[in-house]
Amino acid sequence: MVESIARVRHIRVTPMKARRVVNLIRGKQAMEALAILKFAPQGASEPVYKLVASAIANAKVKADASNSYLDEQDLFVTAAFVDEGTTLKRFQPRAQGRAFQILKRSSHITVVLSTPDETEAAVKGSQKAGKK
Repeated sequence: MVESIARVRHIRVTPMKARRVVNLIRGKQAMEALAILKFAPQGASEPVYKLVASAIANAKVKADASNSYLDEQDLFVTAAFVDEGTTLKRFQPRAQGRAFQILKRSSHITVVLSTPDETEAAVKGSQKAGKK
């Protein structure tokens, strides 16, 4: 019924480290995902926590705009993925006049929340497409 998307771009966390955190919450209930992220020791868990909270707020606004009831307990993380952002290239001096390149990577993180009836419709639609 309600689907909300939240994105954060150019976050200074490497995509590999961010994917470890995002994999923890994929497919979970939104409130459970927040609880997992709150106590996850990884550094990338704080921006992902804020992103999931933002997606929940987006779902509330979207439900209010369409005059429909939304219970936060009904929201699930249907999709969560991390794409590679821009890479800052820096140089560090090394011995004998050489230079060593340092790559400071960034990420684009996307979280999609939806209620179960939309999730079931998406799964059924993908199964029908797979049978054809």
